[in-house]
Amino acid sequence: MATQLKVDRPINGSGLDPADQRVVVLPDETPEKTGGGLFLPDQVRDQKKFAMQTATVVAVGPLAYAEGRYDAERFGVAARWPSVGDRVRIGKYAGDSFDGADGRRYTLLNDEDILGHLVD
Repeated sequence: MATQLKVDRPINGSGLDPADQRVVVLPDETPEKTGGGLFLPDQVRDQKKFAMQTATVVAVGPLAYAEGRYDAERFGVAARWPSVGDRVRIGKYAGDSFDGADGRRYTLLNDEDILGHLVD
């Protein structure tokens, strides 16, 4: 009998381990239709896709947020840094999009391109 692996955070299926201060995120899919049931044309979906996006962090480089952590410690500020599994907001045109090993579209960006955490 096979045992099922329970994972409470996303697995990095991108096939890319970020270097330096880079972060890999999985942007949310653009919906095909509105909440009212109207289908969105491809042009509208593309415009929304390249606007401000929400995403899930799937991998964090070894030096990500090092500068921010240093500044926070230096100035005595409590700060929370995104980690794997966190939902975040990223700016439009931020980073470099690529097809991951699992066939999904990921974005590689600098740690400073994450604008904030999404609150549940």
